[in-house]
Amino acid sequence: MCKIQPHNDIEYLPIEKKYRLADFFDAHWDNYIQAPKRFIREEEYKAVGAMRVCRTEVLGVEKYVCEDCGEVSEVYHSCKNRFCPTCSWNDTMKWADKLKYRMFDLKHRHVVITLPHQINSLIKLNKEKILNIFMRTSSEVFKNWMLNKYNLKPGIISVLHTFGEKKNYHVHTHQIISWGGINTLTKQLEEIKGEYVDYKFLQKKFRIIFEQELVNLFDNKELKHNFNNRISFLKFLKQINKKNWVIHLEPAMDIPTEVIRYIGRYSKRACISEYKITDIDGEYISFKYKDYKNKDIYGKAIEKELKLHYSDFFPRLLQHVPFKRFRIVRYYGHYAGASNIPKEYLYDPEQDEQENKIEKKENINKVANDFRICENCNKYKKYCYTIFKKSDNKFIKIQEMRLLRNNDFRESFVA
Repeated sequence: MCKIQPHNDIEYLPIEKKYRLADFFDAHWDNYIQAPKRFIREEEYKAVGAMRVCRTEVLGVEKYVCEDCGEVSEVYHSCKNRFCPTCSWNDTMKWADKLKYRMFDLKHRHVVITLPHQINSLIKLNKEKILNIFMRTSSEVFKNWMLNKYNLKPGIISVLHTFGEKKNYHVHTHQIISWGGINTLTKQLEEIKGEYVDYKFLQKKFRIIFEQELVNLFDNKELKHNFNNRISFLKFLKQINKKNWVIHLEPAMDIPTEVIRYIGRYSKRACISEYKITDIDGEYISFKYKDYKNKDIYGKAIEKELKLHYSDFFPRLLQHVPFKRFRIVRYYGHYAGASNIPKEYLYDPEQDEQENKIEKKENINKVANDFRICENCNKYKKYCYTIFKKSDNKFIKIQEMRLLRNNDFRESFVA
């Protein structure tokens, strides 16, 4: 009897997946790269390569056996690429669960800040330079507002998204902001009473800070652009300022755990979920998306389906592969790495009855889905060996687990 287990956290997977993105790339990627519609970056090649070998014999298959009844489990290794839908989902679950131990015992709010689409061409020319500015300034507007209005230093977790529902280029940040913070004078933890915010003030403040950074780049000749001179550049900025820049705040949520489950588990993820793929038919792929411009009688976005040929789907998807060493998740204020928050100000999940119930349920699921435990004997299985498939379709058996910790060793067998 042999059971095959993926190397992931099964308890978090909501439903059975019908389609694998890797299968679509296997079928059409080699043809697409012969005549791509846009330049393919090195990071994109690596992301596609990682997805195609994820949980296959190329990365290795571990064999475990029960010494009493002989039941065998096979565990496939994951690619751990942050653009891989499956690996990024598991990484997001672990990230979300760890966050609750470093958050204030305060209400938190979900904030979305969006850049106007007219700036997209500038972003694509300057890449990380403008995205870095965007992440920093979008957090500064709330840090400065809380400091000046309430004399508080908050904690902010910011996640960058460059994609919209249709996987078009749509740059925005999802922020988890503590609705309060540590008073800079009294050093006490204080919560902001009420949820009222002057949206127009924050919109204008963010726009001014962000645009000033762009102007500084232009004046220092660090900005790549197609403008004839400074006047034409300033006219461009004036044109996009005719409409208010979008800042959206969700109502405050009481428990950090609720915030993480609501926000964290979808914000820090790959730009497409395989659960949203509805069909793969030859050279075409279809996936679900939410149309926020059209809503039902309950005010919810209507779910629609988009069908694309691989020659259109690949460049649309891969433009969102993160740049090399670019951090899409950043921490500001008291949530920054160097900050030292007193333990008594942190949220303690053990004091939350609801959290304890969820924790117990997840622990039960972990044990039930642990590939190392034999279903018949309820004993831990013993590791036997690992098999790797080489590029020449030959197999190699490894019996020393310590070798699997060596990245160079593992990568030498990637096709």
